[in-house]
Amino acid sequence: MRGVPPVPRTRVEQLVRQRRLTTQEFCVEFHTASQRVGRPLAVSERHASRWLSGRLGGLPHPATCRVLEHMFGEPAETLFGPPQPDPVPGGPEAITSLAAEGGVETATTASWEREIAMAAVESARFGQFAEQTNVGPHTLDQFRADAARIVATYPTRPVYPVFVELRELRNRIFELLEGRQHPQQTRELYLVAGVLCGVLSNASFDLGWLAAAETQARTAFLCAELAGSNALRAWIRGTQSLVAYWDDRPRMAVDLAVDGWRYQPEAGTARVRLAAIEARAQARLRDRRATEDALRRAEQARNEVLGEDDPGGMLAFPVAKQTFYAATTRLWLGEQSDLVLAERQAGEAVELYQEDPPERRRLGELCLARLDLAAARLGRQDLDGAAEQVQEVMVMSGRRRTDSVHRRLRQVANALRRPHYQTSALALDLRDQILSFCGAPTVPALPGAVLPGTGP
Repeated sequence: MRGVPPVPRTRVEQLVRQRRLTTQEFCVEFHTASQRVGRPLAVSERHASRWLSGRLGGLPHPATCRVLEHMFGEPAETLFGPPQPDPVPGGPEAITSLAAEGGVETATTASWEREIAMAAVESARFGQFAEQTNVGPHTLDQFRADAARIVATYPTRPVYPVFVELRELRNRIFELLEGRQHPQQTRELYLVAGVLCGVLSNASFDLGWLAAAETQARTAFLCAELAGSNALRAWIRGTQSLVAYWDDRPRMAVDLAVDGWRYQPEAGTARVRLAAIEARAQARLRDRRATEDALRRAEQARNEVLGEDDPGGMLAFPVAKQTFYAATTRLWLGEQSDLVLAERQAGEAVELYQEDPPERRRLGELCLARLDLAAARLGRQDLDGAAEQVQEVMVMSGRRRTDSVHRRLRQVANALRRPHYQTSALALDLRDQILSFCGAPTVPALPGAVLPGTGP
């Protein structure tokens, strides 16, 4: 003789038993019902057993609740509650009773009322689900403050420690983005993540890892897209163009800068930077007309800047940097008149950088401006003047080494191998000092920039 079946632990288990379904059959019916409500779902027997036994510890996902409510005609709160000894008002048994007492019309009215009540419960449950967030206003404020602090101090600090800090902060934001937030909070997180990935791209570039810099920049641009920020889109395109320029792909550098130009920044100097980067790449391609046009657009964009860069710091493109980029551009063009102009512009850039207080002075950029000044002086065979700038750079960049400064130093060292410097003790000593400082083989010198007639 069979024993008395155990008492159902939940209402849903009670209804499954009333239909004489096995757990496997229940799983099949759940999948079929989910297709009818427009979102196919599957459940394993093991997980279904957790539902039936009440071991879930709350309600399942709203989509799951909708399927179960469709199957049994009762709110999920009731289904995952205790079993009921009597027919539930509005349930199948009650409708049968109503039909017997008052006819089909009464039963249909009760069914409508049940559906209306159930729709209200569904909306309330979704409201509870939608208001959940794993980010509070304090967290967002802290992320913004941390990002602003890093971009403000990056140009004056050693690169690798900043890289480590950036990576840790970026990972915390990525983890939050895997959870739930309000749409505006998600946009803010993507904006900060885009800035951090952009600075990580710059740091990877400064450390000499150009492929890693490109990967970081691609992710940064995706974050800028998801945040809907034109200023960040334009700045990231500039960073991608910069990496291509230093990776000896000037045509790609031009294309990326031109593409970035279509994003009108909400505020800041991203467009000035794009045009200045494009000018250097066009000059490297020996397209004087396109170079002059890019330089004019950089000046025009400077005059059209609306408001300060946000978050500022290294994302801003100051006049000093625009001036030294223009000097590099003239060095690439390489005519004697260009070298004269390059020397003047590089000198102006050095003076502008030195006007900043030491704690805010952009050391890497100042070093590159000095090396442009050295290159222009070598172009007119002023070895003493060039040596003065190179010595300053080796002292200064020892506190903050970057790959771009090392590359430019090696270009100067390569220029010092030219025949008319072979008998100069100063040239030989300076070249040895540069190679010892860099500790790596030389690279080709700038064409016509470090010395007239030098070619890639």
